[in-house]
Formats: sequence, C-alpha cells, structure tokens
Amino acid sequence: MAKTQLNLAVHLVRLESQTDFAGWRDAARRLATNDIPPEDAAWQVEPDGETRGKDLPAAHADARLVVPRDFIERAETVICHCDPERFGFLYRLLWRLRSEPKLLSIATDPDIRKLEAMEKAVGRDIHKMRAFVRFRKIGEGAEERYVAWFEPEHFIVERNADFFVRRFTGMRWTILTPHASADWDGERLAIGPGAGKRDAPAEDDAEALWRTYFENIFNPARLKVKAMQKEMPKKYWRNLPEASLIPDLIAGADKAASDMIARMPTTPAPHHAKVKAKHWPVPQPANADETENADTIPELRAVAKGCHRCPLWRDATQTVFGEGPENAEVIFVGEQPGDQEDLAGKPFVGPAGKMFDSILDDAAIDRRKVYVTNAVKHFKFEPRGKRRIHSKPNAGEIQACRWWLDKELDLIKPNLVVALGATAAQSLLGKAVPITKMRGDVVERDDGLRVFLTIHPSFILRIREQEDKEAERGRFLSDMRKVRELMGA
Repeated sequence: MAKTQLNLAVHLVRLESQTDFAGWRDAARRLATNDIPPEDAAWQVEPDGETRGKDLPAAHADARLVVPRDFIERAETVICHCDPERFGFLYRLLWRLRSEPKLLSIATDPDIRKLEAMEKAVGRDIHKMRAFVRFRKIGEGAEERYVAWFEPEHFIVERNADFFVRRFTGMRWTILTPHASADWDGERLAIGPGAGKRDAPAEDDAEALWRTYFENIFNPARLKVKAMQKEMPKKYWRNLPEASLIPDLIAGADKAASDMIARMPTTPAPHHAKVKAKHWPVPQPANADETENADTIPELRAVAKGCHRCPLWRDATQTVFGEGPENAEVIFVGEQPGDQEDLAGKPFVGPAGKMFDSILDDAAIDRRKVYVTNAVKHFKFEPRGKRRIHSKPNAGEIQACRWWLDKELDLIKPNLVVALGATAAQSLLGKAVPITKMRGDVVERDDGLRVFLTIHPSFILRIREQEDKEAERGRFLSDMRKVRELMGA
C-alpha cells in the first residue's frame, strides 16, 4: 500500500511497486478529499522504503468523491505503463473529473488523448506477450516444468498472468521478464522479482518441431512484409525460435507462391468428401414428429443431423448445431459455420472462434457457461481450388434455419441473447437492422427476450491495419464487458 510524507509544500507518495494500483487509489482519494492539487503531490516507487514523517490525513468522511467506473478500469490498465509520470498524470485526471464529469468523452482533450495512447500501448504489449511467449521444457517426470523468457515494454506481467493460468492450467510454468516473474505450480500463482535472460533455459527439442510447423504453414501468396513486421516487430525475434526462418522464407516467397499456384487444383480437395461420408453417409430428412418429441438440446441436435429445410445441406459436410449448457443465461448467435466448423461439427472453433474465445477470456466470461450457436446450421461456400470460400446466407436460408434457432431458445430460455453480426440479428429480430448504428443496443422482442447487438468477431480478422484491428478488438471487448454486466440482470 502507498506510504506518504509531507515534505514542505509537496506531499510525497511512496508506492510499494510499479503496479501498486491499490496504493495509488488510496493515496489519490486522501489527496483529493483534502483538496491537495496535483502540482502539490509527488509520486515514487520504493518497494523497501519506510514511512518518514507524517502520513497524509485520512479521507474526509463527509467529502464525496465520485468518478466514472470507466476511469477506474482504464486507470488500472494505464498504471501498468512504463511512463514514470503516470501516477501523477492519473491523479491529474481524477482531479479534473471532480469538476469536469464528462471529461472522458472529450476525445480532443490532450489528457484524454494521452490516456488513450497509454491504454493502447499497454493493450498492445499484453497482446504481444500472449502471442510471443515461447515455453521451454526443463526436467522430466515429477520435475517437469516449462520456462519462458519475455521482454515486455510495460509492467504487464501481473495483469497478464491470469491469462496464462487459464490457458496452461495443467502444466507448471514460469515466465521470466526483466521487471517481474510469474510462477504457476498447478495450484498457486506467485508474482516474484525480475530476472535476466541468462536465467532462462536454452533451446529444447520441441523448438525444432515448432520451426518445422511454422515453415509448413507459411503462405507465400499472402505475405505482406510490412504488415508482418508490424504484427511481429523485430525486437521480439531474438526470443522466437521460428524467427531464424523468416529471412529465408521472405527471400523465397515469390518463387514459392508461383509454385503453389501452379500446383493448385480446380476442384475441392478430396478430404472434404471423405469427412462428409464419415459424418453423414446417408442423410435422412428430419420429420415433424421427431422434432416435436425433442425435449432436450442433445435430442434436438441428433434430429438436426438430418435437416433438409434448405438446400445448403447438399454441399455441407454436416449440420453444425449449438453447443453449451442447457441452463445457460446467455446465448451467443453467429452467422453460420465456417470451413473448420463444418469439418469439426462444432461452432466457433476456427480463427473467428479463437478470437471470440480470447476476448471472452479478457471479459471474464466463461465460455463453458454460455451457449454458442449460429443462425444458419450449414456451411455455405464457393469452392475455389482447395479452399472453400465463405458465402453469406440469403434471407430464405436464414428464415428456413430460424426454426432450429427458435427451438434452441425455447429449450434453454436464456435471459439474454447476443447477436454477433447482421445475419444473427436478422434471424433473431425477423428483420434487417443496421449493426454499426445499433451496436451496443439491447432490443427487447415481443416475447420479452433481450437481444444485444454487436459485430461478428470475424470482422476483426478482416481488418488489415494492425492498429485498426487492435482498436476494433478493444471495442468488441467493451461490448463483451457490457454483456457480462447484463448476464443475470
């Protein structure tokens, strides 16, 4: 917690760590309720410092300090920034908010622009850590654990540690950085002091396998060097095993792309037909009696395997039905399954699904407790060589498949439905709605069901500029946090 000292006209606040938000918040409240302006406060980090002089007086009991919840959440992020002046800067914002309650909505204000820039910088650093941490195995048997070395720009280790706990719950791991370390023993997370790169283990056998995988998934036809270096800045390369391959892969990209085009077939790949034969050897149409007797989601899913309500079943591999608990408070509705969902038979498992999972994690929404489905249950596509390119379902196909979605809603009876994109909104509301204008709105249907409108996560993946992509991801994360607040309400 923060320690304070009265030094002539300047009140010195000592914080226990670079991310001591609780200490900052306590000191800021005491300063503000005693009408101590920002220019009369100084902030510094002294982990082992001792209190010298008198503490600041306690916050006045009759002094009411009200700031927007959004400011507190944003301040928790910005305090992780490496700028040594951030503590005083945040206190200046809090001081201004007392007399300017709408300050956060003034996008042209220099302080707000600085706040947004710092917030984005921390967010980018968090994203890079999640993308570029590479674990190395040490020990065998009971002594087995995984250690990674990473060099973040900001003080993000503690804020990011829970993500790695969720992702790697079943293994013991340590992430070392110059600022701090995070250690998970399978049951307890511990944040410790920083380390040096020499403390990290040398290359292990798995890295050769990882380089082979990276080399084989590299697509020279889609190479954009500037975009790649923006997403994977060179400062991270020295800690990435695959980075040693990048110069040669770039140099040979033009020839590799030409060879790939020359080998491209003009018909869909054979494995699609094999998977379809395995999952659906003799499609049988569902009849009305079977659907009326389906009283549970598993029963309804079994009947839907034979859905012939529209022509999409003929080319799709299988019906991709919804997934999740039958007592879910919220249902997320997407557009239709994609290529990977069509082959796996599960919703949201492809690239958009991974983006969706990541953002749900950040919003503290447990996907295992929500129900995820699509407005259309079969993959609609156009064959293009080995690839099957997504094709948007039309109004007739949406209407035909709405019957299944209504059955899911009837059985689960959620408190809230989230429409991910225009197709889902059209299916749920029975009409087309402008998602970009109504994004974040909650529309109540005639039956009382609340529908929250937002984009489909695939929209984020289609954005080319990394800065714009991260900004859109942040907006979608804000939408999901609103959904979390609405859940159970």
